[in-house]
Amino acid sequence: MIRVLVADDELMIRAGVRAILAADPEVDVVAEAGDGREAVEQARRHRPDVALLDIRMPRMDGLTATAELRAAVPDTAVLVLTTFGEDEYIAKALGGGASGFLLKSGDPRELLAGIHAVAGGAAYLSPQVAKRVIAELNAGAGGRKMARSGSARDQVGKLTNRERDVLGLLGAGLSNAEIAAELHLVEGTVKTYVSAILARLNARNRVQAAILAYEAGLVEGLSE
Repeated sequence: MIRVLVADDELMIRAGVRAILAADPEVDVVAEAGDGREAVEQARRHRPDVALLDIRMPRMDGLTATAELRAAVPDTAVLVLTTFGEDEYIAKALGGGASGFLLKSGDPRELLAGIHAVAGGAAYLSPQVAKRVIAELNAGAGGRKMARSGSARDQVGKLTNRERDVLGLLGAGLSNAEIAAELHLVEGTVKTYVSAILARLNARNRVQAAILAYEAGLVEGLSE
């Protein structure tokens, strides 16, 4: 059973999240919070597997709560709720220890997928925000960008042509199912490719692999 804390200052959002999670017999909402401070307190009390945090909350915002919660309860993974208007905060949340990002306006199935992913130690990005995450993480690189690009190209050079194809689409924010459709593969094969890519690149999760794809110039419309 995956034990979840839901933190959002809007009662209707919390109710909607509870309703979605209730459809999964493997997920149990063990606590709720209406602000960031309460979220940290509830996490200390209940030790959930996953804390689902809104970014904009009173008393303590989701960014500060993410960092405090990860320090206080390191075994609890943080999944951040965001909107397109909050993209500038994503890199800060990742730096604070968040394992993933979801859009409030996204498909409810993404919420369940994200909960399961981060509970299992993986990272999760809503495909719609993957490009924005990569752009934010790489903004302001300055003179380091050329050196990083060269290093990324060297790392990506270890991959087969098909693995590079998969990595490029992963970096562009496509889900495994979308990559499978694009490359005319079955989804299970894509999962195998992604696992192999992470291992060969020594990347801990899809976020790191996506950044390498961006820096290596594999993502159309993003690389310079």
